[in-house]
Amino acid sequence: MSTLILPPEGVYLADSLSLLAQLPDASVDLVYIDPPFNTGKTQRLTALRQAKEGTTRRTNFAGEEKFYEIISAHAYDDKQPLGEFLAWLAQNLVEIHRVLKDTGSIFLHLDWHTAHYARVLLDQIFGLENFINEIIWVYDFGARSKKFFARKHDNIFWYSKTKHYTFNYEQVDRIPYLAPGLVGPVKAARGKTVTDTWWQTIVGTNDKNRTHYPSQKPQVLIERIIKVVSNPGELVVDVFSGSGTTAAAAQKLGRHYIVADQNPVAVEITRKRLAAGRAGATFQTYKPNEDET
Repeated sequence: MSTLILPPEGVYLADSLSLLAQLPDASVDLVYIDPPFNTGKTQRLTALRQAKEGTTRRTNFAGEEKFYEIISAHAYDDKQPLGEFLAWLAQNLVEIHRVLKDTGSIFLHLDWHTAHYARVLLDQIFGLENFINEIIWVYDFGARSKKFFARKHDNIFWYSKTKHYTFNYEQVDRIPYLAPGLVGPVKAARGKTVTDTWWQTIVGTNDKNRTHYPSQKPQVLIERIIKVVSNPGELVVDVFSGSGTTAAAAQKLGRHYIVADQNPVAVEITRKRLAAGRAGATFQTYKPNEDET
């Protein structure tokens, strides 16, 4: 199969490997992927709103019983034998390594289910010498287990393709000092740069960017990555687009984007989200070549 020229910016209905195969070597500046975590479950998210009458009755935080109606219900299958999942993930990582420029980077977002296996794959494909950070996203929200310490973080692995990766230090977010009185007024006013532990709540029910898609991540997380590890006008790719957060962040920050998902619901959510952010946003439907195997 021959490699095509770079596809136009947009949102593609395609599985990850099919789309990656169409990208030329060394053509991408940044890849962020949030693939299925292989939790062994079907991930679901149902959006509700209060109604005078409805088919759903729930008790709210105040202990009051209310009627609700379903606005939307989304789900995706996150069940795969571990060996098959890792083989599939490795195929994607090999292709991502191929399409990245020498100045490019990958951010792989997972959780405790498979993060330790993925780290080994990344070492093998990108090289241990190109490991930059393991970022811990701490969200501290939701139910707490009575059998173990509640699992309230995700792992985001950052690997570069070479030692000549992009890193815009001046774009790193600053946060307040815990003890501002100890550092003086100038430093206290400027704040300190974030470390590899990012405290950020999940997408709240009142968040204007909330799409009701099960795997949606806060846009601020992706914006932090894009503005520090890429430059305006460069190309950002996400082949597990889901709710479209990567494309929305890239659009906001003046980067080009190619995002894909094999779920038509996810693609439609992304298209609407981008159209709301910029009139005339591109929407492409990608179909693999007939001679693909």
